[in-house]
Amino acid sequence: METARSQTHWLPQKLRHIANESAELPIISLVGKALYRRMFQRPFRGGHIYFGAYDTYAEARAAVPAALPGTYANAGASGMYLDQHHAIRVSDYPLLYWVRHLLDEGRRTFFDLGGHLGVTYYGFRNYIDYPDGLRWTVHDVPDVMAAGAERAATHDPAGHLAFAPSRDDASGQDVLLTSGALQYLDYTLPELLATLPEPPPHVLVNLVPMHPSRGYFTLQNIGKAVLPYRVSHMPGFISRMEALGYRKRDQWHSEERNLRVPFEPDCRIDGYEGFYFQR
Repeated sequence: METARSQTHWLPQKLRHIANESAELPIISLVGKALYRRMFQRPFRGGHIYFGAYDTYAEARAAVPAALPGTYANAGASGMYLDQHHAIRVSDYPLLYWVRHLLDEGRRTFFDLGGHLGVTYYGFRNYIDYPDGLRWTVHDVPDVMAAGAERAATHDPAGHLAFAPSRDDASGQDVLLTSGALQYLDYTLPELLATLPEPPPHVLVNLVPMHPSRGYFTLQNIGKAVLPYRVSHMPGFISRMEALGYRKRDQWHSEERNLRVPFEPDCRIDGYEGFYFQR
């Protein structure tokens, strides 16, 4: 008999099979979508899966199943991504290049929006000799930051890493960077920058899902929680940054990740985006 543990392990594969088999036939698709949604609402192990397309964060948040947490704050997320502390992904190399470049220019204060336990800080120090005077500040949900501060006590002997309770602490920093986090926020990066008395002159964005012709939200099941997941309209995002006085100096496209929302073919994304903006 199949155990509950093995059922949760194979659930993502089962869901993808249902979606793929149902996509070709419209009548079967209606049945397949209902079955997929019912299974989507369960916890599982192994990979992220998606469901639905919504116009606003509030609509996506309202569609989160009651049986699972709807935010990172109560999803037990502090133990995630520990394997990324000692290695970086291919998609991180453009970000690594610009971090090194800005350090060489003398920038010393970095604000890491959605930086978890300091994943980028720890990963990059294997490739960069961090200078004296560096202050790398992470902002994330409270329980993740608490775990990050505890870890830093033993894993950051140089004392460069700090944690900030408010996103407004980005004001006055040399560099704001964010990697793989903007899609989980209930506000946009331009909205945040517009509220800061001293917006950082340098902004680095990495691993963000963007669509060429529309913005939307979907739901992402990460196994422990179901989260609203923002896909930005790329031209609109760039124009809003430009309206704040930022010039796009670099852009990169990574096919290391893609996005498929079953039963929503118009939501397909074949890669994630990165940018360097300077004000």
